[in-house]
Amino acid sequence: MQGSLGGIDIAILVAYCAVLIWMGVYYRRKCRTAEQFMVADRTIPAWAAGLAVMSAYTSSISYIATPGKAFDSNWHPIIFSLCIFPVAWLACRYAVSYYRKMQLISVYTFLEERLGTWGRIYAALSFLLYMIGRVAVILYLVGLLLSKFISAAPQFQDQTIVVVILVIGLVTIVYTLLGGMEAVIWTDVMQSLVMIAGIAFCAVALSRSVFSGPEPLIQAAVDNGKFSFGSLKLSLSEQKLLSDRTIWVMIIFGVTENLRNLLADQNYVQKYCSVPDERQAKRSIWIAMLIYIPLTLVFLYIGTALFAFYSEGDELARAGISKGDEVFPHFIATQVPPVLKGLIVAAIVAAAMSTVDSALNCSATVSLLDFYKRFSKLDVGEQTSIWFLRLATVGWGVAGTGFALLMIRAESALDVWWQISGIFGGGILGLFLLSLLRVRLRLWQGLVSIGASVAVITWASFVRSSFLDKFNLELKESWRWAECRLDVVIIGATGTAALMAVAVILSLFNRRAAARPAAKHV
Repeated sequence: MQGSLGGIDIAILVAYCAVLIWMGVYYRRKCRTAEQFMVADRTIPAWAAGLAVMSAYTSSISYIATPGKAFDSNWHPIIFSLCIFPVAWLACRYAVSYYRKMQLISVYTFLEERLGTWGRIYAALSFLLYMIGRVAVILYLVGLLLSKFISAAPQFQDQTIVVVILVIGLVTIVYTLLGGMEAVIWTDVMQSLVMIAGIAFCAVALSRSVFSGPEPLIQAAVDNGKFSFGSLKLSLSEQKLLSDRTIWVMIIFGVTENLRNLLADQNYVQKYCSVPDERQAKRSIWIAMLIYIPLTLVFLYIGTALFAFYSEGDELARAGISKGDEVFPHFIATQVPPVLKGLIVAAIVAAAMSTVDSALNCSATVSLLDFYKRFSKLDVGEQTSIWFLRLATVGWGVAGTGFALLMIRAESALDVWWQISGIFGGGILGLFLLSLLRVRLRLWQGLVSIGASVAVITWASFVRSSFLDKFNLELKESWRWAECRLDVVIIGATGTAALMAVAVILSLFNRRAAARPAAKHV
């Protein structure tokens, strides 16, 4: 196969994995208590935590999918990144101060304090289910990607993916369970640097090709509107062409998703809670954002430059490439020389591992604090806690790896499961916003609010033509009015809005009930 990894490239990948395992062994000596495993004794410097938070934003998915979106459409994903500025300010102003004052490790303890046990358990369970799907998808995609760089007969393609998934999954589990959060953050630092170096090289190499000559190829991208930020049309509807997605859709998506990340996602909160004090926690968030936004611009630029690079000739058609997600891997395989190819593939692996290691550590933390310690009647000591954390890391790692292997044969079934886990987790942001606004709910009111969110997200996910067409289904003419036409990326925001609206209405009855005795007394 043209573009297969050579001996030196494979040696680079093996050496990279060996360094990661060594780092896990090295940090094991500092990981002797549960707090050291979960938040590294809160000794991580702000710049390192910032790089780790940034790495949680990026993965092998964004490494391939973001250039792919720019190739297929335009620069509308940058709106998502720009929405980080107001969201980061809000998070630092209102959430981080309170989280640090509480000295929390699991962010879901905040929900129990404000809403009750039901809010904590619902959010923690939704997070764990979501993490299994996330780990599975990332391992599967990186396995699928790396299999394209390994020479193997077509009949052995699936076996190649299996081996890649198992190796990456095993290496990540080993260094995460040995070194805990300190190993996670310092390997994330190294992986972030490798990832940035790899993406920077590709950007420079492409620039030399598309800007040279009397008629630079980049003009083709300009002529096709590839630098557009999206449509200004006042619409939230799903568009036939991705390039027609409106700026307003991306603003809603950017605000709600970034709020969920920085306020309600254990992956992010646990990392910025690993620094010594509140000031450094806020600094780590801004460091992460100020790196992530330029990095997104580079990812988008690479996708646009790839469009220009392949605008002449039919190389992609001859290679059987029809999707934007396939273009960047093809470029790496065919245009990047040996050694550098190994480093760039290592960068893609780094992007995957930096997301998976965090997911495993955070899942183990939530399992211990929100379930085992919260409900166990036994006296859970330090030694028991550390063993539980390590066993949970292995357990969640095996579960994620197992689901990744299932995706080789049953991708569509796993997609539905992933969508269902997203449906039940879609209301988490709403619960955190209600908690910050100090809206009090009784148990039945909370369950009704969550039920409303689940119902709205289910409707928006499945009662739409793009989903029904997959199964050759269609709504009857008399039910056409019930079809959801909202853009798919704001389904979560719609569910959040539904939860908050129902919860606020129900909370008004609590205020009236509380006011009646006072009125009678007067």
